[in-house]
Amino acid sequence: MSEPAQASTSVSGAEDGNPFGRSLLDDPSTRALSRFGVVDVGSNSVRMVVFDGAARSPAYFYNEKLMAGLGKGLAETGCLNAEGKKRALIALKRFAVLAKGMGISPLTCVATAAVRDATDGPAFAAEVEAKTGLKLWVIDGEEEARLSAQGVLLGWPEAKGIVCDIGGNSMEMARIANGKVGKRATSPLGPFRLQQVEGGVEKRRALINRVLKKLKDKIEPENDRIYLVGGSWRVIARLDMERRNYPLTVLHEYRMTPQQALDTLDWIAESDPAVLRARTGTGVERMALVPLACEVLREVIRTFKPKEIDVSSYGIREGLLYEQMHEKLRARDPLIEAARAAEITSARLPGFGKKLYYFLLPLFKNAPPEEMRLIKAACLLHDTTWRAHPDYRAEVCFDNATRANLGGLDHPGRVFLGLALLHRYKNSRTGSRLEPLFRLLSDEEIQKAEILGKAMRFGAMFSASGPESAGKLEWFPRKRLLQLTLTPLGKDLFGEVTQARFKALAAAMHATPNVIEGAENAAA
Repeated sequence: MSEPAQASTSVSGAEDGNPFGRSLLDDPSTRALSRFGVVDVGSNSVRMVVFDGAARSPAYFYNEKLMAGLGKGLAETGCLNAEGKKRALIALKRFAVLAKGMGISPLTCVATAAVRDATDGPAFAAEVEAKTGLKLWVIDGEEEARLSAQGVLLGWPEAKGIVCDIGGNSMEMARIANGKVGKRATSPLGPFRLQQVEGGVEKRRALINRVLKKLKDKIEPENDRIYLVGGSWRVIARLDMERRNYPLTVLHEYRMTPQQALDTLDWIAESDPAVLRARTGTGVERMALVPLACEVLREVIRTFKPKEIDVSSYGIREGLLYEQMHEKLRARDPLIEAARAAEITSARLPGFGKKLYYFLLPLFKNAPPEEMRLIKAACLLHDTTWRAHPDYRAEVCFDNATRANLGGLDHPGRVFLGLALLHRYKNSRTGSRLEPLFRLLSDEEIQKAEILGKAMRFGAMFSASGPESAGKLEWFPRKRLLQLTLTPLGKDLFGEVTQARFKALAAAMHATPNVIEGAENAAA
């Protein structure tokens, strides 16, 4: 099996004929995103995604997928799967109607390996346009690699290493670093193609190794991280979570050592696929491709020798959105942008989170930058679940932080943020159903999250207009002294409940609380 020839496709501007057209996000001051819809016609699935919300960290307004199997049998017949074409066309008709109802125009549609490699690919694209009005932009393999890598950068701005995106009929690789996509390559290592290789496991392994050697020569790995993109990889990662009894089943930014991944590949090979499907809720069509994807991943690990394997839920569809962004917009922190958008739409007093952050800043003046961004995000999110029932508000906060679609946030960061928000509403975490997740943090990190939560718990109710108008916090670590200087307004606001919360904060910090009455300008 040889690597398929690739068609050259321009994607530089609408005038040249490409899916992007005029940039929707070319204004660097853009904060909010108006609905932006993309359709990805892949070898295995056909999916429509509509993004909305914060421009730099968009939410999924709508997400629908059909496992059409367009590329099934392509390596053998050279044509798209007949049943797959029918199913894909039905789905695309539906997507066109949905997009019209949502007021999305245009709907950006890209087609990848199956359509570009099939002899009847052009005819299928023409039929889609005639029957749905949707223009399929057929992109070549290296362009697919670029867009997929951009998707990783959308949710993972500091990502550095090699993006490896597996589809049904191809597998793409691209280097990323410093927010840019570098060398990239495409290969025929998709499971549908591997199904057609005769001679069993040994013949497939020999083919996989030959192809990976070519990819290695082109990509030039340096024991990088590998970022996995694609449904088959995500199933393997989900199964790794099952094997390891991992407590947080969020796939984005899930991380494995090479040895952990190899152990999971062995475990999958020895297990009943039906049992694995039941444990993870994986569909029959997807699970059928997993054993072949396992063979590829095993050889990727052996050939590229990565220092870590990370999972990205973002790929080509998110890369299409990233394509639209001005460089200054790309440079923003997706976590802070998402938190800011949540505050604007869900908090009782939008803008209070920023005031709370600056009020609490003296407590964290020596914190490293990565911790400071978590503190800022927590302050922005501290009041976004106020509509939840008071008995469950703390847990809703935690669930939102750990399971929400937040980019730029690893799993320990999610739990830290969630635990801080839990303590914003609740003094004690003892006996919580969430306790298994706390093991993703060190004892020191747990203590820091508790301090942040109790600081927000105090500051959030100190004053309705802004805590800076009521007083000023100071922290003297050598003396273990937590000092609050009250303004005249703050003296009236420093009631019994407020006093109790201030003392609880001091206790969490193992500090002595000290309250003094200052002059009119004490908070200046």
